[in-house]
Amino acid sequence: MELTVKELANRLGAELIGDGSGIIRSVGAVGSADQATLTFLADEKHLAELKKSNSGAAIVNKAVEGFSQPQLLVKNVNAALIEAMKIFAPKLQPAVPGVDPTAKVAAGVKMGKNVSIGACVVIEDGVEIGDDTIIAAGCKIGQNTKIGRGTRLDGNVVVYHNCTIGNSVIIQANTTIGSVGFGYSFIDGAHRLIPHNGVVVIEDYVEIGANCCVDRAKFGETRIGAGTKIDNLVQIAHNVVIGRCCLIVGQAGIAGNSKLGDGVVLGGQVAVSDNIEIGDGVMVGGQAGVINNIPPGKKVAWSPAIDHKEAFRAFACILRLPTIIEQFKKLSARVDKLETTKTQSHEEKIK
Repeated sequence: MELTVKELANRLGAELIGDGSGIIRSVGAVGSADQATLTFLADEKHLAELKKSNSGAAIVNKAVEGFSQPQLLVKNVNAALIEAMKIFAPKLQPAVPGVDPTAKVAAGVKMGKNVSIGACVVIEDGVEIGDDTIIAAGCKIGQNTKIGRGTRLDGNVVVYHNCTIGNSVIIQANTTIGSVGFGYSFIDGAHRLIPHNGVVVIEDYVEIGANCCVDRAKFGETRIGAGTKIDNLVQIAHNVVIGRCCLIVGQAGIAGNSKLGDGVVLGGQVAVSDNIEIGDGVMVGGQAGVINNIPPGKKVAWSPAIDHKEAFRAFACILRLPTIIEQFKKLSARVDKLETTKTQSHEEKIK
């Protein structure tokens, strides 16, 4: 794919500043962009680097003085960047509607129009799949599971029985939906697995990364709300309820029966203890450990998680510890010296 700068500006609905005759073949970061690459300025910290850039053009939200290449002026740089990246994305062969000859599909499966079933897929009895859905190679869909319209399951995704996946959902490779939760009782000298007879419900427009696990409920359901986006390597335990439009970053773990409100953000490696409630709009910093309920709108960090301002103050104190220790040693030495002098003076008076 190649477009002139002018053609690209038209495609993005951008105001063109400068010459529009140059050819653009790709999108890239400021530091690595060449004459055939479109770059972007999302924040001021890369402004100096942009002015030195040899890129073919740049997406900006206001005209940049000192940048001689063409500028594509837009209201929202990130939105325009997303559209540009779609334009120049690698052109892969689309999934072909139909069932691959190597797939094993039970007789009772109901499929909508233009469904694509890849190589070596196994779909068990009672499954329903909506129109335009793609089930990539190696997937396994358990009994009585329902999958909506326009959903995509990448290679080797496993969805256990009795799960519900909504419309326009994306689940990336090797993720497992509906596995048995980690619940045991110690009985007669052994850990015995508690049956998990509930389900998993994934609402519309959810995106789940690679190698994630969403456990089925013990009773009732584990639910992920519409529009939520989940990074790779995330563990979601039994009976967790996640609200709408949440962001959960890689290696986060949410223990059983916890509830997240709408718009919650969990940073990387955040751990949420069991039976925790996190209110709407809460932001949890990376590697935080959440052991208490958090009211709506709070920003927390640290482990255990505390208000982010308190966490920053605590961290600042920790950074000062070496200096404080040195000061303490000096003060201790001075006190020892004063005490020795005082003792010697007292002994001289006695004599």
